[in-house]
Amino acid sequence: MALGLKNSRQPLSEINVTPFVDVMLVLLVIFMVTAPMFSQGLPVNLPEAKASPMAHDQPMVVSISRERLVFVGDRQVELADLGGAVKPITPGAGGREILLKSEREVPYGLVVQVMSILKEAGVEKLGIVTAPPTP
Repeated sequence: MALGLKNSRQPLSEINVTPFVDVMLVLLVIFMVTAPMFSQGLPVNLPEAKASPMAHDQPMVVSISRERLVFVGDRQVELADLGGAVKPITPGAGGREILLKSEREVPYGLVVQVMSILKEAGVEKLGIVTAPPTP
């Protein structure tokens, strides 16, 4: 047997990563297209305030519209039912964070009433969403 000849029946020992890279690029494009669709809540005209952004993992969003309607995510709830709507979301002391969005024109009393209902429901992490100030 000659030492310089390769056996043609020997298995290929190199890994071809091209299909793996192709699949990963397709998954990356799919993620980039679908990620903006995961934002929750109702679009509202936010008041402006100087504050640093909060770091959070998918918080529940409670919104108050200009018509004084209350939404949990994108589902409308009555003010009397708000505590029951967020209670399954906030089990125990380490409950999930809830963000409160409100139109600028909504009376302060209604915002405080919603905050009070959320506090009674066991929400301990409540953030208020504002827009950054315009120069």
